[in-house]
Amino acid sequence: MGTRLPRIDEYIIKSAEFAIPILDYWRELVHAACPDVKEVMKWSMPFFEYKNGNLCSMASFKYHCGFHFWLYSKMKDPDKLFSVDGENSGMGQFGKITKIEELPSEEQIIALIHDAMSLIDNGVKITKDPAKKVVKELVIPDYILEAIDDNPDALENFKKFTLSQKKEYVDWIVEAKSETTRVKRMERAVEWIEEGKTRNWKYQR
Repeated sequence: MGTRLPRIDEYIIKSAEFAIPILDYWRELVHAACPDVKEVMKWSMPFFEYKNGNLCSMASFKYHCGFHFWLYSKMKDPDKLFSVDGENSGMGQFGKITKIEELPSEEQIIALIHDAMSLIDNGVKITKDPAKKVVKELVIPDYILEAIDDNPDALENFKKFTLSQKKEYVDWIVEAKSETTRVKRMERAVEWIEEGKTRNWKYQR
């Protein structure tokens, strides 16, 4: 039997008006497709777990919603539903969603959920390609990328930052000990980045 988390009810209610029906729709589809799904909050976003594995997640922002399958790189996508541009920019597999009609059909979403469940059933996990370890990559959580992407000036400045400057911001946000602190740091970071400031700009001459 699946579980529902009151904090996700609160997350949806506090979202922008356009986002509420979209988030409700996705949530109900996940529960319909995976009766044993467990709801949790991670990185300030609603996550759906299946057998202790991340099945998918959803997030709402000022002007759009994003949906992410944890094992998307291993999933089948016969209808070519996944957006490469959306994933590369941290928008999730379907890009920026502003209304339910922009999502795949109910049948297609349920098929994707079942595919993700099958991968978890078979113990599939994301593995790193040894060949890519030559250059250490900075892993930036989707919620950080999406928050920055919502601010054109911040996005442009962030692209110009060095790897170490980006890492300073990511570490500062991710290492917050509470969700409230994490959200405040995220908001402050976007403000500073919009102004072209690095994380430790106060201590620079």
